[in-house]
Amino acid sequence: MPRVILFNKPFGVLSQFTDRGSPTPRQTLSDFIDLPAVYPAGRLDRDSEGLLLLCDDGALQARIADPRYKLPKTYLVQVEGEPDEAALDRLRKGVSLKDGMTRPAKAEIIPDPQLWPRDPPIRVRKSVPDSWLSLTIHEGKNRQVRRMTAAVGHPTLRLVRWSIGDWTLEGIAQGLWTETSVP
Repeated sequence: MPRVILFNKPFGVLSQFTDRGSPTPRQTLSDFIDLPAVYPAGRLDRDSEGLLLLCDDGALQARIADPRYKLPKTYLVQVEGEPDEAALDRLRKGVSLKDGMTRPAKAEIIPDPQLWPRDPPIRVRKSVPDSWLSLTIHEGKNRQVRRMTAAVGHPTLRLVRWSIGDWTLEGIAQGLWTETSVP
């Protein structure tokens, strides 16, 4: 049975076990996970938070990370401004980015999800409101969610991956991990 680890990655942590070549040390997975032979299945940018899957099975790793398998990834996204129906519709139909068109996404405005505090906190501008979206995509272009929200006029302020397929962050505190099975 493959070993699957669900990790709630904090902001500022690299999605790898070592930090080679950086003049200033940065936090990595090894600061949180001390398990042999598990590796990230996909990536999550240093300035993003939330669910990162790790496993010890190469075939499963590929199935999780490869867009061909269309595993849905749901993000809770705090954006600048208040997206209207036209902006949401563009996300739902696909957004044209420099590296091509994105696949259609599921996008909806949600109430504040009451997450753990981010360290450091996001910048708040009193004159510009912010909103939360739930955005589900089926691919993984570099910084895709951030580029999609910016393309529709609502830059991302905070990005938290909540789920990948049937795996979720439910009940996992920031910086902690749990072991689970393949659904």
